[in-house]
Amino acid sequence: MLVFWNERLVLLSVPKTGTHAYSQALGPRASMVVSDPPELKHAPVYRYNRFFRPMFEKMGAEQMDLVAVIREPLSWLGSWYRYRQRSALDGRPASTRGMCFDAFLTAACAETPPAFANTGSQAKFVEPRPNGTAVRHLFRYEDQPGLQRFLSDRLGPLPDIPSVNVSPRQDLSVTPETESLVRRRRADDFALWDSIPVGGLHL
Repeated sequence: MLVFWNERLVLLSVPKTGTHAYSQALGPRASMVVSDPPELKHAPVYRYNRFFRPMFEKMGAEQMDLVAVIREPLSWLGSWYRYRQRSALDGRPASTRGMCFDAFLTAACAETPPAFANTGSQAKFVEPRPNGTAVRHLFRYEDQPGLQRFLSDRLGPLPDIPSVNVSPRQDLSVTPETESLVRRRRADDFALWDSIPVGGLHL
């Protein structure tokens, strides 16, 4: 999570959406970089509302603009699958080593996904709170120019954004039946991504 105090802007760190690269590039420009623990680095809206919003309001920031990046759901799940192929997880319950992507997707659609397929939901990550705390600016991961135009408008000229934390390529083929299952079980994530136009959704 990146906090730009003077600009009243917070870039939430939705997992597997490339925000680590922005943290590296914009960290020196930010007022606050939340990099640990993961539960706070990747704080969803409900956790931001609980821990960060009250603190910011006490310091005089009654309104912080929240920004989030949302990735096409199959691509997002593919990134999780590839990330959990890494050797550091070999033999652990979270490893996807030796598993095809189709099997991973099926497991991710279970009522209670096993550890290797427990990814959460992008729609739940940005779900507004009853008190009105919500993401005001949503961008597609696939629309980096739109995101960078917005950030440069708010923050000034941006440095080069590096390509970091990229998982190795893997076969991400999926059967039509499994894709249909994912689209049914993850309908909220697909609806969210579909609702974001090129250039961003500004609420």
